Parts: sequence; C-alpha cells; structure tokens
Amino acid sequence: MQRAIISDIHGNFEALTAVLGRIGDIGVDEIICLGDIIGYGPNPLECLDTIIDRCQLTILGNHDQAAIFDPDGFNPIAMKAIYWTREQLENDTADLEQADRRWDFLGELPRRHDEGDYLFVHGSPRDPTNEYVFPETVYERDLLALLMSRIEHVCFQGHTHIPGIFTESGAFVTPDECDHYFRLDAGKCMLNVGSVGQPRDGDARSCFVVLDTEERSVRYHRVEYDAEKTRQKIYGIPDLDNMLGDRLMTGR
Repeated sequence: MQRAIISDIHGNFEALTAVLGRIGDIGVDEIICLGDIIGYGPNPLECLDTIIDRCQLTILGNHDQAAIFDPDGFNPIAMKAIYWTREQLENDTADLEQADRRWDFLGELPRRHDEGDYLFVHGSPRDPTNEYVFPETVYERDLLALLMSRIEHVCFQGHTHIPGIFTESGAFVTPDECDHYFRLDAGKCMLNVGSVGQPRDGDARSCFVVLDTEERSVRYHRVEYDAEKTRQKIYGIPDLDNMLGDRLMTGR
C-alpha cells in the first residue's frame, strides 16, 4: 500500500492543490493529514473542504484545535490569524450544511492514531497536539529516549514544518542527506513529513512523504506552487500579517 502523508497546510490552497496534483500523478491508496489544515493562510474554508473530501485519516493540529477553543501559547501574529480564521468559519452562511460539516469534522478529529508499528500525531508521541520536536532535540538524549519509548517503531509527525528523521541512535537525517528516501527497518524513528503550506527548512517548495507499507520505506517529495498568489491574498487581508506571506517566498 502507498500512503501519502501531508501536514501543516495552514490555509494555503495553492500549495494544497499542487501537492494533491502530484499525489494524483504518483497514484496512492490513501492520503493521511497530520493536522494544521487552517491558521495563517487565506483559504481556510477551501482547505478544510478539500481535506474532508480527500483524506482517509486526519489528525488534530494545534491550529485546528485553536479554531474550536481559545489559542494557547500563540504569538500575537498567529493569534490574530486564528481569530480571523474562526470568523471565516462562523460567518460562512452560503451553505449552512457545509458549515456545520466543517465544525463537526474539526470537533471529531483524533489527537493520535495508532496502527501497531505506525503512530500518527501532529506534535510528538508524548504530546500529540502541541509538543515541538526540533532537530536540536537529538542533543537532549534523555528527552529523545523518552520520546522513543512512547512508540513501537515509527512515529509520523509535523508541527515544526521541518522535514527529517530522528533516529533512535541520536541523529537527525534531512531529506537531502538520505537522498529523499529512507527505509524504516533500522530501529525506531520519528519522521517529520514537513509542511505543505508553510515550509520552514529554507526550501519554499511544499513537502510531503509517501509511505510504502510493503517496502517499509518513505520517500520525500517537494512540489513548487504559486506562492506569490498566496502572498498577495494574505496582503489583501488586514488581519493576516504581511510576514505570513513574505515567509512563503523563502521557506522560513
């Protein structure tokens, strides 16, 4: 089985459309989303509707959670963006049935999904929704060991927008360092799938992975999209800081 795993779309419909186009070209059996469908970006409703229709499994992200409840630990720019996003969800009266469907979908998202060897979360094995696991975590050996103790074999996660593999031996392997291909038979690992809508690893292209469950491997994919179009949409919305558009151009 081939499974595309995407994460951190953040209301970027141009990026999501481009990624789904690539996924369609590859041909996969199902699509998994690790959360943060909304927040930051200008098209939360379109992204939500698309994920509802296209993904077989979706995990709750911290921005998805913040749209339902009060934001916790958000910086002022992120907080203003999530309040604007919530207004879009609340004020869409064109199709009340679809509006209710979005709220129901967000309210029912699981914080984690276990499939034996595979664990799917947004944040980390310890805190599925909110904990960041940055590349520097490999230098915190006790923390890394604790996180690894929470998984059977592989944990797929997002949240930091930085793709790469944390190995049980204490390394962080970037997609470039493994030629965008990594086998999952060499011990436990936590695998960050990167971000569709707001990459932060210095590469402005969208990022996702394809898991081959028979081969027990993952392959990273990068996809170009019309980031300038998304940036101009953000510029046109006063409640979304211009920085949220500018950062798309550099992948930061």
